[in-house]
Amino acid sequence: MEIKIALVGCGNVGTAFIELLAEKRNELKNKFGFFFSLVMVSDKIKGTICNKNGFDIDELVLALHEEHNLSHFEQAKGNFQEVLLASGANFLAECTPTDFETGEPGMSHIKFALDNGISVSTTNKGPIALAIDDLKQIADGHGAKIFCEGTVLSGTPLLDLLKNGLAGCEILEVQGILNGTTNFILSQMEQGQTYEAALKKAQLLGFAEANPRQDVEAFDPAGKVLVLAKLIYGINVDFNSIKRIGITHVTKEMIEIAAKNNHRIKLIAGIHRDINGLHLYVMPRELENTHPLASVNGATNAITLTTDNLGDITLIGPGAGRRETGQALLHDLIEFARTK
Repeated sequence: MEIKIALVGCGNVGTAFIELLAEKRNELKNKFGFFFSLVMVSDKIKGTICNKNGFDIDELVLALHEEHNLSHFEQAKGNFQEVLLASGANFLAECTPTDFETGEPGMSHIKFALDNGISVSTTNKGPIALAIDDLKQIADGHGAKIFCEGTVLSGTPLLDLLKNGLAGCEILEVQGILNGTTNFILSQMEQGQTYEAALKKAQLLGFAEANPRQDVEAFDPAGKVLVLAKLIYGINVDFNSIKRIGITHVTKEMIEIAAKNNHRIKLIAGIHRDINGLHLYVMPRELENTHPLASVNGATNAITLTTDNLGDITLIGPGAGRRETGQALLHDLIEFARTK
């Protein structure tokens, strides 16, 4: 069986996905029983290329490493939709940036692909949070599938656990450290650094952007908890209704006081259920040192799921990173091959 892959969004994650395809090609054939060809790569900055017979993936990796663009290859003519159809792809990896207001440009990419029977894996949280039901309906109507493992914990397989490993369990509560940047900053502050110094170090190490607002003001984890509410409970929640408090007000003194009480401050994204329904939040919380999330340090992410049958289940792993998120796309590609 051959899978023809198109990629839109060839930044850090898209490039890492191509690298993983090159590294794992023999394993994909021998262990999972399928061949693949990469027939299209499209990026707003690097350009768009198409070869329905498939590119030499080693040549493509080399060009991306040395030239950091796609100028080595002949540029495709036409818009995204035209080139995608011309490529003959049956699987689209969608890696464009997240927009929680419109879901664009990922929303349009995904809808067009599904409308034309092309299955999709996306790392883009926006379309999943805003329209997963509509996207699944489009996919079902055209014999396609949509996958989104990389939207919450990067390559750590949370959604696979929810779908398969915890089948038959009811999820009673969700508590998670869903943003590695803020967890790194708080961990540095525990070592005596001020918020400003810890943020600067996070920026120097590449954990935080020059404008860190999406992380430190908790927009990113709020979007992830929105995705979880939809995938676990099937509910639509307005993004602005989430109780969202970031870490900009957390001081070194607050962390020292918490430590004296055997507590640690973590930015927790959660879903709490009571007689009034489900409540979504992201906020700094003091956790007792015995709490399973209290010991999670650095840029690591973790989530604790309280279930009816198994009690608390805690999953810990990388929640960000180019290769880690590329692994989520690889996971979805293998799942697609298994279900064809």
